[in-house]
Amino acid sequence: MHLDSRAIGFGALLGAALAAPPPPDPEPFEIVELPLPPVAPTDAVGACTAEVNPNGTGCIRRDMTSQEFQGGDFTPDGNHVVANVEFVGAPADPDPLSIYTGEQLILVKADGTTFPNGDPWKCLSCGVPAENALSIDPQRDYPHVLRSGDKALWGHNILDCGGVDLTSDECTPNRTHIYPIHWPIAADGSGSGGAPRELRLHPDDVHMGWSSFTADGGQNCFFGRLEFNANPATGVPLVPRYDLVDVNVLRSPNGEPHLVTDGTEIRINEDAISVGELRGWSGAGDEILYIGSPLEANNIDLLAVHVITGAIRRLTSHPEYVDPASFSRDNKWFVAMDTRGTDRQMWMSGMRWIPPLIDIVSVSVAASTRNNGVRRFFQPILIDRDGDRDEYFGQQINGEGDGSNGSVNDPNWNGRADPAFSPDSTKIVYWQALVVSPACGGSNPLPCPVSTAQGGREYRLMLARRISRQPKAPASVFDIPDYIPWATPFPPGASLPETYSLEPGQYTLQGKISGVASVNLTADTQGLGGIGAVSVAYSNYSDRQGYILNGHEEVSREILLPNPWNNRVEWYSDIVQTGVVSGTKKTGPGGFQLEIDVMTNIFSATGTLTTTLDGVVYEQPANGT
Repeated sequence: MHLDSRAIGFGALLGAALAAPPPPDPEPFEIVELPLPPVAPTDAVGACTAEVNPNGTGCIRRDMTSQEFQGGDFTPDGNHVVANVEFVGAPADPDPLSIYTGEQLILVKADGTTFPNGDPWKCLSCGVPAENALSIDPQRDYPHVLRSGDKALWGHNILDCGGVDLTSDECTPNRTHIYPIHWPIAADGSGSGGAPRELRLHPDDVHMGWSSFTADGGQNCFFGRLEFNANPATGVPLVPRYDLVDVNVLRSPNGEPHLVTDGTEIRINEDAISVGELRGWSGAGDEILYIGSPLEANNIDLLAVHVITGAIRRLTSHPEYVDPASFSRDNKWFVAMDTRGTDRQMWMSGMRWIPPLIDIVSVSVAASTRNNGVRRFFQPILIDRDGDRDEYFGQQINGEGDGSNGSVNDPNWNGRADPAFSPDSTKIVYWQALVVSPACGGSNPLPCPVSTAQGGREYRLMLARRISRQPKAPASVFDIPDYIPWATPFPPGASLPETYSLEPGQYTLQGKISGVASVNLTADTQGLGGIGAVSVAYSNYSDRQGYILNGHEEVSREILLPNPWNNRVEWYSDIVQTGVVSGTKKTGPGGFQLEIDVMTNIFSATGTLTTTLDGVVYEQPANGT
């Protein structure tokens, strides 16, 4: 499927992108499912029999109940992919095969060949001696092979094969070491350290970016350097480990925020660096990819900021939701896991060029409704490095097929994080999970599909070959400094910079093309500080030529404590858009109320919010779907 504006009812968009080159033509893909270890019939001890796996190299879990499976990226030769799996059904210790149990890092053949024992996979972490894996961290997600080829980032650990490629027969358990990653945050270096999440390694194999939640439902992003500490004197664990040092918090101490009030005026600073969640790096490592403050109401997009200049590029602008993403090493393409093409978010974000004002209180809703519990609506979208522009919105990699059960474009198989390119940029690996109860079946009107994967497995690892593309050399790796000029140093013991806070009051926002928006910011009434409600009235307001807004919108938010992630919004909308698109964004007579936990993403609403664009009606999802 080649995604463009006409397919979703839009006219010519993004006049600011006229300087970008013409968009690429669609390209063909050859997509196959990569092999994984066989599925155990049950999780019981000894269930992985010789009949199930004659080679005695373990069996994996059928379902995603424990959410442990995760696909990774390629080794330097482009013929192998790493993945995190959960082995079950192994015999009890001291049977030699008992090593095939629990979460492990495996290597999967991506070229149709096998390892010497006949398996198309090899376990890298199974059987590593205890003395070689002291205090390894239980967080083992987002596996990533270092460009050196002899190490892998495995959650909060580094797996090291002692100078030998992970693909080599010489990479054996006795040679392998697994070291935990430690982030010292106390001034004296004591304690268990900080809690990083979703670590993303820079192409230089040394520097790292990550996100970290706050206790009050927020998140900050950081940048630092991995340093091996063979004999730590402080901090937990006191074992050989990698420390995160020379840490920066990705906030500018002097930069102007995204929304600024000045007297009776409010304005939007589109050049503000607002790294809300770090998603990775450009192919050369000169830009940080991130999800930041919306540039249009309810539209969550991927942006890139240059590590030296702080210059920002908006990579996606489609009204649907984007999150996981990865650049090709030649720095010419990126793959985004996106809900575009599913209409999942169009009921709230489909109307373009509404300024991001209600997002002050509604952004968590826009970031949460893209899922239904464990069901994602993501599919892999290939986009060139210049991003969405004009009528170009990329190409769904697995868009061709009949949509039948188990097909490559079966909508019941949902894309997950993270996709990845091969080093020569000719192959893309991504993984998917099948829709399962309670996201289907029972009281949910969506029927549950039957898995066509081996053993009824509820996840699969997919390889897309770019059959019309020739191999490309990786771009030169950017020489990134230890301290980013626009960021803030964050040594152990440091406090986070203060966050700019909008003041309650009545303000005016001038349209870039015409008109005005009257904005009322109301203080939070829960004692949490900040803004609790936003109302906006539009009068011939336009930020883009040919897109004119009239009407009003009002949203208030309540945090359902003690859970800081649980939000309830009350929403009233009656906006009319004229010009290039004739549209309305309206709530029903009683408005629209939605309660949603950011961590669970279960849609539960009363009332209605509907967007209509050129006669096409987009309605909210049914509760529980």
